[in-house]
Amino acid sequence: MAEVKSEYRIKEDIEFLLEAEKITCEELAAQTKISRTTINEILKNGKTTDAVCEKFYSYAYETGYRMNSVKEELLKERTAKVLFHGSKYGLAEISASGSRDNCDFGKGFYLGETYEQALAFVCEHERSSVYSFTYSLDGLRVKRFDCSLEWMLAICYYRGTLGSYSGHSSVQKIIADTEDCDVVVAPIADNKMFYIMTQYTEGEINADVALHSLSASKLGFQYVFKTNKAVKKLKPVEKYFISLPEREDCKHALNERAHEIDTKLKLAKREFKDGLFIEEMLK
Repeated sequence: MAEVKSEYRIKEDIEFLLEAEKITCEELAAQTKISRTTINEILKNGKTTDAVCEKFYSYAYETGYRMNSVKEELLKERTAKVLFHGSKYGLAEISASGSRDNCDFGKGFYLGETYEQALAFVCEHERSSVYSFTYSLDGLRVKRFDCSLEWMLAICYYRGTLGSYSGHSSVQKIIADTEDCDVVVAPIADNKMFYIMTQYTEGEINADVALHSLSASKLGFQYVFKTNKAVKKLKPVEKYFISLPEREDCKHALNERAHEIDTKLKLAKREFKDGLFIEEMLK
């Protein structure tokens, strides 16, 4: 278990916006409906409320400043080893046992490669936020998956939809390898993708149709830190406030992506009719 002390950097963000827009505190107060006194207090001690953050970051976003995405780019220019975690209610500490058992790879601390990935999983929760971490995999046992049958079976096993196939020797070998590691690196599977996987495990579509449909996800890779040894390799950097307009844009993008996956599934059903079904592969 590790403590997380990162906070919103609203003081620095206000200073940046004042400079970038070449405006005064009085002008910023008028634009954001935040009192001049409150802005001055933030500039002194960096502390404020979520309500004030909403006003400021909504104004910044609607003015065209994608602060969180740009901060991601700048952070990655300093180090390539950066990961992001979306939290519905905020983080005080992190541990390897912090997630539900039926997540993609069981218990662990889940992170994505990009800010956008993390945002996509929490954008519908108004108290949520995103955290950035630097990390190291040195000295850790890592299990890597690509968009493959092995990956799909592992996720279906942990999410509890394999039924009688869970005890198959091929499945048990995959799970044994997954449990014998500190970190899992694998393609992200959201609920839309899991729906396709479930169609495969229920015998509705064959493996080729499922995998070609899932390749449309474009969500990137997730890193699952499954042991406390691994969690200790994570160092928190910053906590990012998600304004309402940013949440709405993210939800719209997710709807567009869901439509794209539906289209890919329909086309894949026409193109890959000869693939093997689960009962044929796991006899």
